[in-house]
Amino acid sequence: MAKFNSAVKTGVQSPIKTTGKVIQNASGKDAFARDAKSELFLLAVSNFVGQDTFYESAKNRDDRFSALVRKVAVSDVNWTSKFINWLRNDAQMRSASVVAAAEAAKALLDAGVLNGSPRALVASSMARADEPGEFLAYWTSKYGKNLPQAVKKGVADAANRLYNEYSLLKYDTDSKGFRFADVLQLTHAKAKDAKQNALFSYALNRRYGSDVLESSHGNYANLPMIMARQAVNRIVAPVRKNMLTDAAALSLIKDAGMTWEALSGWLQGPMDKIAWEAAIPNMGYMALLRNLRNFQDAGVSAKVIKNVLNKLSDEEQVAKSRQFPFRFLSAYNATKGNLQIAAAMESALEASLSNVPSLKGRTLILVDRSGSMFPYGYGDSANIKSLGLSFADAAAIFGSAVALRAENATLVQFGTSSHEVSFRKGDSVLPMLSKFRDLGGTSTRQALQQHFRGHDRVIVITDEQYNGWGGDPTEVIPANVPVYTWNLNGYKAAQNESGKLKRHTFGGLTDKAWQMIPLLEASVTGVWPWDLVN
Repeated sequence: MAKFNSAVKTGVQSPIKTTGKVIQNASGKDAFARDAKSELFLLAVSNFVGQDTFYESAKNRDDRFSALVRKVAVSDVNWTSKFINWLRNDAQMRSASVVAAAEAAKALLDAGVLNGSPRALVASSMARADEPGEFLAYWTSKYGKNLPQAVKKGVADAANRLYNEYSLLKYDTDSKGFRFADVLQLTHAKAKDAKQNALFSYALNRRYGSDVLESSHGNYANLPMIMARQAVNRIVAPVRKNMLTDAAALSLIKDAGMTWEALSGWLQGPMDKIAWEAAIPNMGYMALLRNLRNFQDAGVSAKVIKNVLNKLSDEEQVAKSRQFPFRFLSAYNATKGNLQIAAAMESALEASLSNVPSLKGRTLILVDRSGSMFPYGYGDSANIKSLGLSFADAAAIFGSAVALRAENATLVQFGTSSHEVSFRKGDSVLPMLSKFRDLGGTSTRQALQQHFRGHDRVIVITDEQYNGWGGDPTEVIPANVPVYTWNLNGYKAAQNESGKLKRHTFGGLTDKAWQMIPLLEASVTGVWPWDLVN
């Protein structure tokens, strides 16, 4: 964890800046406009494309995002390229990075910027093998079937990097509008070696002919996983279940690259204890995390569960998985009552919050628990709600983690009213969350006035849609005390001016940007996350 001296230096600014222009927030109160890069960044790191939020419909949110990307791309292509690469590969925002790349590429091409940037920018926005098809689906739905050369080459570069036997078997399904073969044909992607050439030939053949891999379809010896899958599929249904207890048969299933979803369909029956125990050794981190409740319900053995939990709580595995911290809360909520799972989820959550610093001195932490932070109203369809969670839950996770790690912290939940949240050193984050409530409005100024008692710094985790008296609620905090606003929703209006001395704003649903606090207090100015040295 990052540690630093409590003496706060002057002359330091964060990269998120306001312009000085007064605008209206979602509640019709005076607030502040951000510059285009700052507004884009905060929106992107919280934007589940196509999803409503409390104050903003999906259409308005997506239109604002697209317009900001196009504006920033033309004004600063280098910043935009770094931003999109970081957005996909560090912030783990899948749909937002695809949309950002498409809109940026379109804006650059329309503006005549043809120096190779659009191609690289498009390619860097994709990190999973279904995303080239997602990109083309977005582009063609908005800009038609005429693909500029730079776009073709960027998507082809991504396909070349991401397409392999396993990804084809997992993602190349009839449910997709753009299959692997469609991507290859539209972009004229060239295979990087003989193995991928055989894969491309097979993808085209199964799209337009038969998916049976015959010798006439290329060098099928280069595709052992696909050959194994076809061998497994030829096994008659009545005997498949009995194979799950046979070591040789399980080895064949593993060689066939079968996900648990594929195994479930292949069995043509429910995933019971035997089926799950056969699938678990080949399951990835996210699949294990999402299915903990299913393992419980199926009665998976204690030994197998222990191995699963050891993997899920391993620090290296957590870091590699790049899960949003709130996913561990979702798993915890789904399996409440199981102390073994609860302990593992707490360990995993701790590992996922490794960038949350240990703050010296006295820290006041305000967690927004107003109605707009919860998934109702527009938020009924929000992606985060699909996990049974809310932005209020994410705020509580971060606020609790900061409080537990700080030297001396006052943790407050606020809405129309505000209340201190009691805790002791050594408490666990997940059980602490039961102390948080829905508190109605967003009276930030009143909460700051009530609870500030000469603290060394203030952290406010919020959607910034202050609905009290309007204006800057942080005015009640002395100018020499730094205030860090953590924005979780990416709305247009800022609650206070940021980018000036002692007033800083961050955002996102991961712990990455918490690294900025120690940097700012160590007098490092204006650093974007992709420029941080880890």
